[in-house]
Amino acid sequence: MLRLMNASAYSRRRFALQASHDGLCWVFAVLMATLLRFEFEFSRVAKFDVLLVGLTAALLQLFVGPLFGLYIHRYRYGSMAEVIATASSVIPVTVMLAIVNRYFLGHRVPVSATFIGGVIALFFMCIGRCCWRVWFDRLIRPDHSTADRVIVFGAGEGGLQVIRAMLGQRSGKFVPVALLDDNKDVANLRIRGISVMGGRDDLSRIAARLDVQTLVIAMPSASAELLRELAAMADEAGLKTLVVPSVTDLFGSPIGISDLRPLTESDLLGRREINTDVESIAGYLTGKRVLVTGAGGSIGSELCRQLHRLAPASLVMLDRDESALHAVELSIEGRALLEDPGLVVACIRDGERLREVFNRHQPEVIFHAAALKHLPLLEMHPDEGWKTNVLGTENLLRLAIEFGVERFVNISTDTAADPSSVLGQTKRLAEQLTAQAAAESGRPFLSVRFGNVLGSRGSVLPVFRAQIEAGGPVTVTHPEVTRFFMTIPEACELVIQAGALGSGGEVMVLDMGEPVRIADLARRLITESGKKIELVFTGLRPGEK
Repeated sequence: MLRLMNASAYSRRRFALQASHDGLCWVFAVLMATLLRFEFEFSRVAKFDVLLVGLTAALLQLFVGPLFGLYIHRYRYGSMAEVIATASSVIPVTVMLAIVNRYFLGHRVPVSATFIGGVIALFFMCIGRCCWRVWFDRLIRPDHSTADRVIVFGAGEGGLQVIRAMLGQRSGKFVPVALLDDNKDVANLRIRGISVMGGRDDLSRIAARLDVQTLVIAMPSASAELLRELAAMADEAGLKTLVVPSVTDLFGSPIGISDLRPLTESDLLGRREINTDVESIAGYLTGKRVLVTGAGGSIGSELCRQLHRLAPASLVMLDRDESALHAVELSIEGRALLEDPGLVVACIRDGERLREVFNRHQPEVIFHAAALKHLPLLEMHPDEGWKTNVLGTENLLRLAIEFGVERFVNISTDTAADPSSVLGQTKRLAEQLTAQAAAESGRPFLSVRFGNVLGSRGSVLPVFRAQIEAGGPVTVTHPEVTRFFMTIPEACELVIQAGALGSGGEVMVLDMGEPVRIADLARRLITESGKKIELVFTGLRPGEK
């Protein structure tokens, strides 16, 4: 309570000072206007009359100002909105002062002096506000001795918001010292005293000259290529790299210090996640009995989490790994008692067991994510890939036709395109079996094909991070190996969307942008770790492109 009272008392004193400032501006303005009217002949100026008219103007300003939002905390002091409100209040005050002076005070000063005084008063009111704003902005700037010195890349709206946020916190941990932008039209621009000092090619030079520690990329719509290039240049200059959220993530909100973040996996791989707006096209799942095979895997578990939010009549999660089913139930329900009949331990190789599952649960929509996917192991054990990826898929498709399943989505891989490995060949056969089942049933049975999935078990990012954590070396097969990447949620959104939009027998492929060179990704992760880790090339494995 005491703190609130102190804050209230402070506000009253502050607004009293502001009103007093404006009143003194009026007194001084009337004096200056009268001297101008009499060509600075002091002997012709009646000091008492000038003081009386000036005080009258001050009282009028005190009463009129709040009508325009002054002295009542409607505007931030010294802001453009408050300057406009000040000008709006001075106009009626000037008119009223001229009338009062002429008809009620006995024409104490020339009428022209009241109008000229209004202009002078407004000028000094604005000057006072500007001076206060400059002083206050300097007062709340972060301490240069403790805050990280920052270069902000991007002199657009994003850069303006970032600089404003950084300079608005005395205890902030960042202080901007320079702006960079490749647009030559803003070469002379200054934002809150921070100058544009060049483009991306000047980053190393400016960082060294100004002793900068951090680069902030303040472009919410920055392309993947630009993010990669700037991050690499920052690495060479020994700078940390932070970015602002994407336009989609901001939802129109202003950028704050808390929004600044390190490069994410999507940024490191040179692409932003694609928003497929699943809810708008997933009505075919609401109220349906849905079966997911491979439900305990990286893709299957995220798929189950997304499907659960779409309110199916039942969600059957099938996997041969009971521990994986325990984990996915825990992630969905927040507990894992393993009592839900929708949790099914089964192997898709076992046709009779699958028939029992179909008889009991009568699925209407199937998402088939169960597969063996590790390329080197399947090269050594091709029969196992055949049994799971081909025969297991055939078991499911045969039962799907028999039990009248409405939709079947087979999750495939980009290795099925022009296959040169056991993995690619078995997944291509699974696609062909799905297309054949679609032709036989006349129903939308289709395949979805995508590239490497970030964070999935066995994917390259967890492997690299584990190698870095262990002190290295980080192993890459070949300097020129490239791969397409997507995030797990993005992959699952694609699968759900495909189920709604795809036709029977189709193979749908996500536009995954440009391929990423794996060696560049490894180097980027090593740089992010801050450790000195060796990068070793081991040579392409059998069947690998």
